[in-house]
Amino acid sequence: MTIWESVLDVIRPEIADEDFRRWFSPTSYASDSGDRISIWVPSEAVSRHISFQYQDIIDRALEALGRPDTEVRFIVAGTEEDEEETE
Repeated sequence: MTIWESVLDVIRPEIADEDFRRWFSPTSYASDSGDRISIWVPSEAVSRHISFQYQDIIDRALEALGRPDTEVRFIVAGTEEDEEETE
């Protein structure tokens, strides 16, 4: 099980079923570098919505899973952003 699957298991009971399906089912795990988890999303709109609406709950889930300082980065599938971004 990936860390993203674990996060989803933790947050699922806290989000309405329809909202969970709409926003989280199209996501998929990309990578985990220890301090950053990269997640594929289908569009920039999905990335923005999850970031604005659910970041706090995702952060709480990571803390509960023993990863309080882990950043989640959403990558729109099909972009080269993963290679170009430097933060």
